[in-house]
Amino acid sequence: MKTVKLGIAGLGHVGCGLIELVERQTELRLPGKVEIVGVSARSRNRNRPVDISNYRWFDDAATLAEDPEVDVFVELMGGSDGPAKFAVEEAIKFKKHVVTANKALIAMHGQSLERQAQAAGVDLMFEAAVAGGVPIVRVLRDSLTGVSVTRVAGILNGTCNYLTTQMLETGRSYDAVLEEAQKLGYAEADPTLDVSGMDAAHKAAILASIAFTADLDFSKVSVKGVETVELMDLNLADRLGLRIKLIAEGVLTDEGVVCRVAPMAMKTSHPLARVNGALNTVRVEGDPLGAVTLTGPGAGAGPTASAVMGDIAKLFSPTARSPFGRAAHHKARTFVAGKSDERSAFFLRAKLADRPGALASLSEALAAHGVSIDKLLQDSADDSDVSPVAIVTHECSRGDIDAASDRLAALETIVGAPQVIQIDAAE
Repeated sequence: MKTVKLGIAGLGHVGCGLIELVERQTELRLPGKVEIVGVSARSRNRNRPVDISNYRWFDDAATLAEDPEVDVFVELMGGSDGPAKFAVEEAIKFKKHVVTANKALIAMHGQSLERQAQAAGVDLMFEAAVAGGVPIVRVLRDSLTGVSVTRVAGILNGTCNYLTTQMLETGRSYDAVLEEAQKLGYAEADPTLDVSGMDAAHKAAILASIAFTADLDFSKVSVKGVETVELMDLNLADRLGLRIKLIAEGVLTDEGVVCRVAPMAMKTSHPLARVNGALNTVRVEGDPLGAVTLTGPGAGAGPTASAVMGDIAKLFSPTARSPFGRAAHHKARTFVAGKSDERSAFFLRAKLADRPGALASLSEALAAHGVSIDKLLQDSADDSDVSPVAIVTHECSRGDIDAASDRLAALETIVGAPQVIQIDAAE
């Protein structure tokens, strides 16, 4: 029986979850035996749910990566630069296969690491970096090679999906639900990476690079989070038959690959609209497939550790193939910024001052930029004499709706900044 020997750097929830899987590997369907020969983390004496006393300890992750007994270096430290990047590069230099769950590292340096791994004849695996227990990297790279993908989109951050779901279901504010999510472990003490959309953006960039054989350029990724989404927006959208979710997507255009993360509204019948709580979902659209949707837990020790183990299992028969699924004859596409002439319907929410002519001034501002109204919903003024208005526009360009929004924000009859959210037309 073949044995694969691991060096594990990073002993947080995922690292400890992986050790637990190794210790009960007889229950798994592995093609051989997995052995841990060394571990590394910032603190040796931290309380952990697993006993690491039987494993060789390395103060430095790079030294572990270089160790001659290690076949596979498993990087679970996190961070796009610093010790994680250096240790992975050292592992490749010493001809070790690398398995990582580090989405920031792959999003920022994946293409460079790919070249280094191929030159060294080793594999770079990162299934666990995107959507945890949902095997979307392998599906895109291997299973859907016969599909000409046109769009990959999904809910790639469970924290944000939990926030919007709970706000709508319970009627509580963003701050109240975020505090609950932190207590339940769905959100970090500092949730900025999640709620800003950056976590989802790293994952979206990786998927877009694989799906479209594109050179990953994270600087071209547009990122907007859920911090500005109010309970009012969710409720008004719901009454118009829409759900608001943080959607990460990559879209193939004539100019190149547009990759972005932003709140998006969609009909309640849309597959992504029906995904609630902390789940992750990815929808792949293309020819001749049509569309396929994968859903599952996107975070947590168990799902992520299982994805890491899945990559390790592949290394019993390593292939040293491109981690992004490209071959030498593939023509690489480029990431490009979204254009202002992209057309869509939009959900627009504004707060009107309770005074004569306020609604008329809103309609005039929209009309001045060629934005027409499909549906309109207005509530009575509240105690602060503000009347919320929600509009579904007919299809218009992003440039026109942004210009109209800027015009609205300058009106004395509008209180605060309007909310503009694109509507996903997919069924």
